Amino acid sequence: MDRATAGDVLRRAASARPRDLVVAAVLVSVHQLAEAAVPVAVGWVIDLGVVGRDSGALLRWLGVVTAVFAVLATSAYFGYYLAARTERLAAHRVRMDVVSRVLHPAGGAPGRPGELVSTAGADADRAGEVCTVVVGGVAALTALAGGAVVLLDASVVLGLVVLGGVPLVLLASRLLARPLVGRAEAEQESLAAATAVATDVVTGLRVIKGIGGEDAADASYRAASRAALRARLAAAKWAGGYLGATNAITGLFLVVVAWVAGRLALDGTISVGELVAGVGLAQFLIGPLERLTELGAVLAGARGAARRTAAVLAAPPAVTAGTGVLPARPAGTLRVRLPDGPALEVAAGEHVGVVTLQAADAARLLDALARDADAPVELDGTDLRGVALDEARRAVLVARHEATLFEGTVADTTGRDPAPLAAAAADEVVDTLPAGLDSDVGERGRTLSGGQRQRLGLARALAEDPAVLVLHDPTTAVDAATEHRIADGVATLRAGRTTVVVASSPALLARCDRVLVVDGGAVVASGSHAELIADPRYRQAVLA
Repeated sequence: MDRATAGDVLRRAASARPRDLVVAAVLVSVHQLAEAAVPVAVGWVIDLGVVGRDSGALLRWLGVVTAVFAVLATSAYFGYYLAARTERLAAHRVRMDVVSRVLHPAGGAPGRPGELVSTAGADADRAGEVCTVVVGGVAALTALAGGAVVLLDASVVLGLVVLGGVPLVLLASRLLARPLVGRAEAEQESLAAATAVATDVVTGLRVIKGIGGEDAADASYRAASRAALRARLAAAKWAGGYLGATNAITGLFLVVVAWVAGRLALDGTISVGELVAGVGLAQFLIGPLERLTELGAVLAGARGAARRTAAVLAAPPAVTAGTGVLPARPAGTLRVRLPDGPALEVAAGEHVGVVTLQAADAARLLDALARDADAPVELDGTDLRGVALDEARRAVLVARHEATLFEGTVADTTGRDPAPLAAAAADEVVDTLPAGLDSDVGERGRTLSGGQRQRLGLARALAEDPAVLVLHDPTTAVDAATEHRIADGVATLRAGRTTVVVASSPALLARCDRVLVVDGGAVVASGSHAELIADPRYRQAVLA
């Protein structure tokens, strides 16, 4: 959703089920009109049945009252059920929009994982409450209009008092609700920050325990949680003040209505039944007026959540997606030209190592090859910036150092082909698991050690058999013997297929056809591993 605004988000939420929203608004409006009809029917019972001493009329109007209550109950049941269902579906639509944006191949979604989770969860739920505002607002206004018509029919003066007072009450409520938008947005931002800290702590729990950082992590979460609590209390304080002020305004308005109706009854302008109906309607109107004022706070919260959601949806992509296609089986000739990074040329089928003396050079190179950054990368002479992202990433597969495993079995991750498993020394991992390939790896591979996760991640990349495979430090969590086995296995399995190894492992580099040394964005040395050992820069990076 390009250039999305809070209004766009709320309109899209409200249009998730437009027919259901309309039906819900109609049914809830019928329920409100039925409630308004109760004091009117009672007034007719008094005028025709009690004052007129007509038992037949009394029975007939009691039957009318019973029918009104039947309509009231039926419309309330189906109307409020449909309204709640529509709200949930609206929130789900916003949530799916956020998830689609976060998972878009072009990337660029702003915020930490915890913040994005909060946006897809709490913010989407609050944005969906716009359906409650629509249904509740339409029903409340319908009830007020119906009450005004009845009052106008009984007395023009009384009806005008209601018609003139309601807009003033609504205007005052809207003015009072303005500060709530900012407070609600601040509350959601602080909650998202606390969620992000909690997510980071849970995700990195093993690392935190390993470095003894429990106290620092605890202090960080406590600070974020207390900030969220302060924002919540501040928002609740403003909301309480808003409701108190609006209830006082509403009560004052109803006192005026009741006083005018009483004066008209004393003057004989309206009957006793009309007085009862007027006072009953005045009391009934408290409900719709209070709901209108409460909906102002709900709408303020929904708008605050929608603004945060719009910021995610409108964020520009990290890379430009092309539309071109590649041959079914690319040869694998690779050419990289980075404005502020290294220039590399790799022949088809070549096994090349890259040693970067600065971490920034490795990051720029990997981002370019993975199409996580717009950079000139050519495969067989085709600029990948003009190729569809999914297709480009399938052809040039970058296996990052941190291998993230998805929940499921080992076979779901690596497949069942024994060749990639053996090349990555992952067959040893499979042999140690109770159910072998059918063993569950758990969420993010939490049931496995770091070395086991790394080997399964490497096996997964090898099983894809891409035209170009880029490996980044694939053996940092394994022992030396396993590392040598992996180096031999990868070189053998990838023979004739273009492979780029960005690493500082002597075992991996010794199996490469050629090794490039990159420093400050330029290739400063090139040769075999044995030849480059004489270069002190290479020796320091690889053997130190």
